Amino acid sequence: MSIAIALPSGTRLIAGIDEAGRGPLAGPVVAAAVILLRPLEGLADSKILRAEQRESLAAALRPVARIGVGAASVAEIERLNILWASMLAMRRAVLRLGCLPDLALVDGDRVPDLPCPAEAIVDGDRDVPAISAASIIAKVTRDRLMRRLAGRYPGYGWETNVGYATEAHCAALEQLGACCHHRRTFRRIQGTLL
Repeated sequence: MSIAIALPSGTRLIAGIDEAGRGPLAGPVVAAAVILLRPLEGLADSKILRAEQRESLAAALRPVARIGVGAASVAEIERLNILWASMLAMRRAVLRLGCLPDLALVDGDRVPDLPCPAEAIVDGDRDVPAISAASIIAKVTRDRLMRRLAGRYPGYGWETNVGYATEAHCAALEQLGACCHHRRTFRRIQGTLL
């Protein structure tokens, strides 16, 4: 179900913004900004889509949208905290769009510091197609990154848990300790530091 947004007169380019990876124990937080140039069927909050659906929609978005992706590293998460690192990733995503939107619609209840007007929309990833698209791009991008890191840091199960606190990931932390991609300021990691 899409919600109606009252747009200021003259608004043409609307970017949806969302992030993926605020909750995991490892890896960066990734944000996407998406300007839909044409409608695309099937867009929804990435959390309710299967991995195959997200991958298919991410590929289908490339020719019908302008896309910017930004990230904040584990070091930035530890320095700023996860909320402000997420805001930084969102700002970077907007700056990588290649154009400045007339309006940014941000999933959640906060708006990052952006060079354009912006509005926060709670559950926007469910209700606003451009934010749904950003949710999908951010999730697909982050999951791919974590699967690549799994090959370099075996044992944590990132190829399937993508850094989240699954039972297997937590057991691996107990056995292997944390690596450089773990968020050492997160409470679950504190006791596993070698």
